[in-house]
Amino acid sequence: MNNIDIVAQLSNMKDVDYRNTLAIASIIEILIEKEIIKRNDIAIKARQLDSMSIEEVQLLRISNRGQN
Repeated sequence: MNNIDIVAQLSNMKDVDYRNTLAIASIIEILIEKEIIKRNDIAIKARQLDSMSIEEVQLLRISNRGQN
């Protein structure tokens, strides 16, 4: 793979990352506007997930699926 391909792929990844971030931010804002969640709830959950390892997050997802 040459340098031009790498630069093009990085540019594409940045665009995808931006679009994903925008979509997530939009969903959060809609949920807050509709009073489904509170901004503080998002902050608390973000801190909780940030302090966890990837394995802990995966286990949390698996255990939450079993509760539904």
